[in-house]
Amino acid sequence: MTSPAVLIVEDDPVLREALLDTLRTGEHPVFAAGSGAEALGIMNRESIGLVVSDLQMEPMDGHELLGQIRKDHPALPAVLMTAHGTIENAVDSMRNGASDYLVKPFAADDLQRVVDRYLSVVPASGQPIAADQKTMELLRVAGRVAATNATVTITGESGCGKEIFARYIHRNSTRSANPFVAINCAAIPEQMLEAVLFGYEKGAFTGATAAMPGKFEQAQGGTLLLDEISEMDLGLQAKILRVIQEKEVERLGSKNLIELDLRILATTNRDLRQHVADGLFREDLYYRLNVFPLHIPPLRQRRGDILPLALLAIRKHASGGRPLPVLSECVQQRLLQHDWPGNVRELENVVQRSLILLQGNTITAADLVFEDPVGNPLKNPLSVVQSAAGALQDDLKQREWQIIVDALREAGGNRGDVSEKLGISPRTLRYKLARMREDGVAIPGEPGDETRNTSSQQSARGTVR
Repeated sequence: MTSPAVLIVEDDPVLREALLDTLRTGEHPVFAAGSGAEALGIMNRESIGLVVSDLQMEPMDGHELLGQIRKDHPALPAVLMTAHGTIENAVDSMRNGASDYLVKPFAADDLQRVVDRYLSVVPASGQPIAADQKTMELLRVAGRVAATNATVTITGESGCGKEIFARYIHRNSTRSANPFVAINCAAIPEQMLEAVLFGYEKGAFTGATAAMPGKFEQAQGGTLLLDEISEMDLGLQAKILRVIQEKEVERLGSKNLIELDLRILATTNRDLRQHVADGLFREDLYYRLNVFPLHIPPLRQRRGDILPLALLAIRKHASGGRPLPVLSECVQQRLLQHDWPGNVRELENVVQRSLILLQGNTITAADLVFEDPVGNPLKNPLSVVQSAAGALQDDLKQREWQIIVDALREAGGNRGDVSEKLGISPRTLRYKLARMREDGVAIPGEPGDETRNTSSQQSARGTVR
């Protein structure tokens, strides 16, 4: 994984060195500048992922530096350091594009948390996020198997990152300089899949106007990923098995055999062993592919990856020209609590929706839109909670009013007795009766009370709406 650098901008040399010492033991490179101008020069030369700058500097202060960063590097997060007396200035800077601020004096852990918050999720393109202990261990195993030429079957729920791990294995293998070719076996019609995999010669079938190498040939020397291989027809499975065993392929319409030198990876979101038991997958192909099984846990079982993945999605989908949005504490907790049945894909969708709804620079609970268990309709968890709270409040109000109506009937309309019985003041009772009238509740003893002249068996409950 790449490690973007932290740039410390502080004109006090003693404090600057202390800040450097704090971060030097971390995983990210650290640069330091004694002035705003020096900082801008470093940003133009180095790959900086986060700027941590003092607010009070001369001749260019933190405000001016922030303005230049927003102009030249609009997506670069910038955190300002300020003393207690200038917190108001730091808040103003956040309105102008600062990502956060630290109040001096602060603990070393506070600085490290800020760095982790903004830089823990900047992997190289296609690299897996590995913040959770389970994922880190899985990545270590994947790295070890990558060094071999073993066939690997990667299993896991849809959207959990199986192809990301397949690409990681290829990238860390001896074949990394050669092609990585992926084919989704579930996305291509059955009658076309054989031609796409094996290739064909001109005239092999109607529409074959030119010869075409198949995916096996295209992956020569590299890696072929058979994505969702469990969806492949049994007849084609037999042909795939032969190609893997013989290490040679024959194009459709040709009698020439092409020798192959490639690695096979396969993925599936199904239980392949059960598929074999059900007669839907060939047992011999299962054992050919399952030399080294690698199971990717669902996101709900590696919650340490959730926030880093969310921040990565923000970096990927946030509009340019403004600071990267941040996640409020409430949103972070909500993301961590959700079970993510759609795994990483669902998380990315939620982040994208939040960025569309976002008003300022902080994603709040009001911006989150989740799907229900079957995928629709879309629901905002905050609105669901508010709706439930509103329904509860209405129910409590109706119960309270029913108690008042019953008490008035028992007291023959004597409000003094009702106040004493219910333990509320006459003024409070008058206020509640006024609210009841506004909602159309018939008050015993007043015009509109249809039960005044009916038998005592009639209940007042029918009058409370």
